[in-house]
Amino acid sequence: MANTTTLNGVQPGVTEHAQTSQGARNINARDAHISPGEIAIGVVIGRASEYFDFFVYALASALVFPSVFFPNYSRLDGTLYAFAIFSLAFIARPIGTVAFMAVQHHFKRETKLTLALMVMGVSTAGIAFLPSFESLGTTAVVLLALFRMGQGIAQGGSWDGLPSLLALNAPEHKRGWYAMLGQLGAPLGFAIAAGLFAYLMSSLTSADFLDWGWRYPFYVAFAINVVALFARLRLVTTTEYSTLLDDRQLEPVSAVELVSAQGRNIVIGALAALASYALFHLVTVFPLSWIALNESRSLPGVLGVQLLGVVLMTIGIIISGVVADRHGRRRTLGTLAIMIAVFSVAVPFLLDAGDAGQNIFILVGFFLLGLSYGQASGAVTANFEQRFRYTGAALTSDLAWLVGAAFAPLVALGVSFHFGLAYAGLYLLSGAVASLAALSLNRRLDIRR
Repeated sequence: MANTTTLNGVQPGVTEHAQTSQGARNINARDAHISPGEIAIGVVIGRASEYFDFFVYALASALVFPSVFFPNYSRLDGTLYAFAIFSLAFIARPIGTVAFMAVQHHFKRETKLTLALMVMGVSTAGIAFLPSFESLGTTAVVLLALFRMGQGIAQGGSWDGLPSLLALNAPEHKRGWYAMLGQLGAPLGFAIAAGLFAYLMSSLTSADFLDWGWRYPFYVAFAINVVALFARLRLVTTTEYSTLLDDRQLEPVSAVELVSAQGRNIVIGALAALASYALFHLVTVFPLSWIALNESRSLPGVLGVQLLGVVLMTIGIIISGVVADRHGRRRTLGTLAIMIAVFSVAVPFLLDAGDAGQNIFILVGFFLLGLSYGQASGAVTANFEQRFRYTGAALTSDLAWLVGAAFAPLVALGVSFHFGLAYAGLYLLSGAVASLAALSLNRRLDIRR
């Protein structure tokens, strides 16, 4: 009689024939026991490294790249160009997801993650060593854009399926709690990135920081990505995890088949979390760029306030898990979309109210971000049939980032300077309205059903 992998007392019911088809490596792991908490550790490792790299580039786009790569333009135009290049990773990410899914389908998961590691390493190291515009001219800008696209492709390719595995194996009445655990990587990644930039800006002269100091966080990002991706590679390729991923049918399907069968779920899943993704950049990157352009206060001081905001964001994420399990994910996300809509009305008043108003905007915004983002991951994957969940979760998340966050700093800064801060609030309001519309169309997002 074949052994089966036991998880929370549930046996997947794999037959001897299925075991034989999955190979000897998986057969040897049938008596393994992996708890959802152990899976969550892998998710946090992957998310923290991804978000650290994400925020290092985002902060550099607001604080460094306008001067280093666009010195011949005004500070506003240089920042807008930097944000345009920033968005390229989000455009490239779904391309990377589809391409690397094909790699996994024809080869194996280890090959896919190893290639993603190489692309990410080359791209991040390339940015760290990239000469400035004064040294290389337009070629430096072109290379920056190519390396940024490389980062996006690698992020799409680094999808390991662990968030989906965690969602499928979480206890029924604690799905909201386990969904939020993986989201804790975001405040951790931002805290390390913002702390590094604040330290370097406070310790170095402006000339030294713009010459070489800004490169140091990219060196660190390269090292963290290498270590984290190797850790994830070792984790997901063990016999125990390979067995669970196979048993849960977490394998790639073609993008054409996915869109044909689950296209509606992709769109609704992405829009359901749009308010959270739009808020993401409006409280992290946008305030820095706005304050830097107005030269109204110390930028390391603003980063310090944001680090305090990270604490509130972490608390908000944790609270979201408790609330979602008690009241349902759909109701939780809907309520928070309404709260974000109300907050959008206050955007121009707070950002134009001096240091105190800006601090309130940052702190309240981070707390709301934690509450909403804590359940955003579950929102984009909740509806997929099991065999579509692996690819569907990756592409839906890519679409949510692309529509909600990719152009948020560019649009918010551009409309704020040309038409007024109220338009930045209107941008956030549109995201909240889109989320409410998607949630009203799809009641199955309620995790209690």
